[in-house]
Amino acid sequence: MIGRALAVSALLAGPAAAQCRQALVLALDVSGSVDAREYRLQLDGLAAALGAPEVRAALLSDPSHPVRIAVFEWSGPRDQRVLVDWTPITDDAVLQAIRDRLRATERVRSQPSTGIGQAVRLGFAMLEDQSGCWRLTLDVSGDGKDNAGARPREIEAPPGITVNGLVVGTPRPDTYSGRTAYLEDLAAYYTAEVIRGPDAFVALAVGFEDYQRAMERKLLRELQAVAIGLGPAPAPPALPPPVLSPPVLSPPVLSPPVLSPTVLPPPVLAPPVLSATGARPAPGVGAPPGGPRPGQ
Repeated sequence: MIGRALAVSALLAGPAAAQCRQALVLALDVSGSVDAREYRLQLDGLAAALGAPEVRAALLSDPSHPVRIAVFEWSGPRDQRVLVDWTPITDDAVLQAIRDRLRATERVRSQPSTGIGQAVRLGFAMLEDQSGCWRLTLDVSGDGKDNAGARPREIEAPPGITVNGLVVGTPRPDTYSGRTAYLEDLAAYYTAEVIRGPDAFVALAVGFEDYQRAMERKLLRELQAVAIGLGPAPAPPALPPPVLSPPVLSPPVLSPPVLSPTVLPPPVLAPPVLSATGARPAPGVGAPPGGPRPGQ
């Protein structure tokens, strides 16, 4: 159970840093499908990958915001063992101590079944204690599918955690031996059931002889993702003061006046003056000069 696993004495646990770039917990499959030789290849391969020049440089690139690492092994639902408790990688001596511890670890008896779900549950519980880190990552290595306990996809993931996988298998289905899974099929299973979260991926190892190379490439991919910029967002750059230009005044546009037509009143015509019947018009009225005279 998780409580039992976390009660295992902490090894190499350094003081907690105020903040870290990444909390990385590595979960190693030691179920019945992993024999003694493969067990040794797995632990020694992880130790060698942690010391690879590019991985070492990435781990030590910012000691003021170190990467924290923890390692545990798992098999059946009741068997998980913490090998390295949370340790901030602040210098070469700390990193070398982790590698030495992995090489010195001996196998203990455990259930032969494959309880990936319970391994994922323990990984989540360990990562929830690392809230000061910019990125939380659980790596699950395995050479088979879950066959005991809760399915991995049934385990609810806390927000912000990425689960990556490293699967170990044979390159072709015709070499399937009944003990080691076909690589492509196992990768598809891990993609559907195990990995989740931002930028999650599955790395492939062709047998445990290839475990060191696959682990090294996987660690580089994870650590470089943090270096590219998964830390806190930087403050936006200060903006220069605005340059105010004097206003450009356009000449006024004058519209021509709108003239209303003058309305003149109609002329007032005086009625004509008519003389009485039979009366002659007064001189100068109604007869043109030089008109006919009486008697003419």
